[in-house]
Parts: sequence; structure tokens; C-alpha cells
Amino acid sequence: MHDLQAARQIRLERRSPFYWRVILDNPPLNIFGPTAIPQLGEVVSALEADAEVKVVVFDSAVEGFFLTHYDFLADPEETTSLPPGPTGLPPLPDLLVRLSRAPVVSIASIRGRATGVGSELALASDLRFASREKAILSQWEVGAGLVPGGGPMARLPRLMGRGRALEVLLGADDIGGALAELYGYVNRALPDAELDGFVEALAQRIASFDKQAIADTKRLVDLASLPPDSEIAPEWGAFLTAFGRPAAQARIRTLMERGFHRAGDVEERLGHHVGQLGL
Repeated sequence: MHDLQAARQIRLERRSPFYWRVILDNPPLNIFGPTAIPQLGEVVSALEADAEVKVVVFDSAVEGFFLTHYDFLADPEETTSLPPGPTGLPPLPDLLVRLSRAPVVSIASIRGRATGVGSELALASDLRFASREKAILSQWEVGAGLVPGGGPMARLPRLMGRGRALEVLLGADDIGGALAELYGYVNRALPDAELDGFVEALAQRIASFDKQAIADTKRLVDLASLPPDSEIAPEWGAFLTAFGRPAAQARIRTLMERGFHRAGDVEERLGHHVGQLGL
């Protein structure tokens, strides 16, 4: 597979045969929608098939946004018409499950907002490092009458315990880098000036190790820690069902009227604004 073209929302850069970078680049808000699913699919398939790559880092080219929510302006048919992936799961959950299981170390380098799909991509990655000052993570969906669809109900309790997972999911609020580290949402929150250097050094270090040793170790950790597909599968269906309910449609309309999907305060403080919808 050739490198993804620069004009696309998800770009693959091969820093070396052993170390790749995936750049999320859909300004101004890095919204993720059905057109990005096949692009992410190309990346995941390449990671699965390549005999040499050992580590991949997900990073953003958009100031203030790692990756945000799903595209609610897209025709729902564009999503529901996409075929299931090789796991039998719907396309987005399929890609996230396959990323978690790929014989490659995946690292999310989070600067800016990782909300909704962005949080779910980070959770599906093996390692998560965040800017202490600039990272914001959230599963905001319940505040808008929705159910998260990309696996956070299965993944978050394994990372932080049931109570904290429910706080994140049901509170639907923004979680800053320092609290995300405390809760186990991310591995570490680093000073923003140190984030890039730390992630680069760790990626280069892992890329210097033996691929079979990396893959075997990750596979055995996966046996003890990854949720089975049967726990992931219901979430996407619950998201689509919730999206069709009148209560969710009314809340999303209100968010749109206030500036959702446009650069500005609603997108920059989504946790705050979903908390105002029922008041």
C-alpha cells in the first residue's frame, strides 16, 4: 500500500521501516465521519500486513483537536451502508479492535481534544500520552442523549475501574490531562513542551527492539486485558439506536443551534455545553 495522499484526513508517514506515524488532519475540528473510516481501514490493514513495522504513533496536525466526535452532518446512510469488517463487527468498532490486536505497538499522542471517537481511538491504542496543559478527553455522548459506540464501556472499566468509568461516561464532562493520568485514562500526562520528545524517544526505543518479542509480549498481555468482541459489539448498535430517538435529536439540534460542528466555544468546551442542555 502506498502512502496516503496529503489531502486526505488521515495521513500515513513511514519514518522508517519500523516506525510509522499517522497524522489526523481534518481542520478545523478534526471531526471523524464515514469518509474517514476507509482511510483508517487502510492504515490498520497496512499495520497488520507489514512484516517490519513495530510501532505507530497517532498524532494531530490540527491545533487544539486530537480527534473529536462523529460527523452528525453526514447522511446516516453513509455510515449504515458500510459493510462489516473482517471481525464481523461494524466498520468503526472493527478497526479499533483490530488496532488493539495488531502485532504493532500503537501510541496515541494527545494534544487538544480527544472526544468521542478521539477518546475511543486513544482507548484502542496500546499506550496513551497526553499534554498536561492542552489535552482534553471525554465521552460526552450521554449528555446529548446518545450512547458511546466505539467500545469505551468495555475498555474504560478495565483501565480505571467501574466507578471512575461510570463517572467519565455518565458525567459526560471534559477530563483534563492531569486528571486523566490520575484516573488511568492515559499512561502519563507530561508538560506540553516535553510531550513530543518523550513520545518520539519511546517510539524510537521500541522500534529498535525485536518485532517477534514485541508481538508475543503484546499478544499475551492482550489475553489478560482486552475485552472480547461480544462486549464491543452491542455498543455501535446502541449508538445508532440512541441517535434515532427524539430526545437525542432534540439535544443535538440544540447543540447545532449553539455552534456544534463549528469552530467556537461549543466545540472547545463541549463538556460544559452538554451539561447545559437539560437545564
